[in-house]
Amino acid sequence: MTNPFQTDGTWLRCALHAHTTRSDGELQPEALVDHYERAEWTGLAVTDHWTITRPPARDGVVLVPGIELTCRTESGIWVDVLVYGLDRELDVEPDNYDSYPDLPDAMAFVAERGGVAYIAHPYWTNVPMDVVPGLPAVVGIEVYNAGCEIECGRGLSTVHWDMLLDAGHPCFAVACDDTHYAGFDSGHAWTMVRAAEPTAEGVVAALREGAAYASTGPRFDTIEPVPGGLLVRCSPCKAVTLCTGPEDGGRATVGRLAFRHRAKIVDRDPSSGLITAVEFAPPPGAAAARIELADGDGGTAWSNPVAL
Repeated sequence: MTNPFQTDGTWLRCALHAHTTRSDGELQPEALVDHYERAEWTGLAVTDHWTITRPPARDGVVLVPGIELTCRTESGIWVDVLVYGLDRELDVEPDNYDSYPDLPDAMAFVAERGGVAYIAHPYWTNVPMDVVPGLPAVVGIEVYNAGCEIECGRGLSTVHWDMLLDAGHPCFAVACDDTHYAGFDSGHAWTMVRAAEPTAEGVVAALREGAAYASTGPRFDTIEPVPGGLLVRCSPCKAVTLCTGPEDGGRATVGRLAFRHRAKIVDRDPSSGLITAVEFAPPPGAAAARIELADGDGGTAWSNPVAL
């Protein structure tokens, strides 16, 4: 696993799930790029259904080839998958569900062509996590989907993520808008990608290695090992949580229910008293952890797992 705070590269604020009029989105491709560029996003993957949309290159935003695939499992379950870096489309009839590929076959197609894949909105589509381990090209899940949260409150998939991690399966995470109606379901969630170079290839490589974190507001400044523990520095937060497994981990909170478990608050914001640095003493035997931030405005950020 890669700790993006200990690698060289450029941080790109990426929208990794967005649709245009080439599938079921409201904006033309160039207009969608305009929308995110004006909002100061520095990376965008247009993920139209079954179609690789390639807007003209821009100086202000890295455009990553993307696509959203719908696949089926042997038991008849439908699974949506976000794919990045694919060089060609699959041969399907978008309006004919019978033509949709089996999930392992589709992911083998993606792997053979150098693409990287994340399971889309698993809570919204009720994807059983036992279909994920061992899939070619699949390295993670969409832990938060703003569109699904706005529409029906099923945007958060941390339980699905932890089920995979707790079972010993490597798994990274992205957070996305899933934009269909820009201005309504856009600008709510993003993935901060640590790319070795600010190119599409750099973003795809970083997503493959998990060199990123997901957010709806808070910012990670660093996650780094210290003697006997792990130091987290962040934007002001009311809670910082170390997630290492069932009945395990650690947490620091401030406010009415202030509490610390295997955690020492190292620094606070002087004006608000919120946490800006925490040092954790991980549970004995824990090999890795993901970190979760919660700010005072209802925003959350999720780190990918880092070694302890």
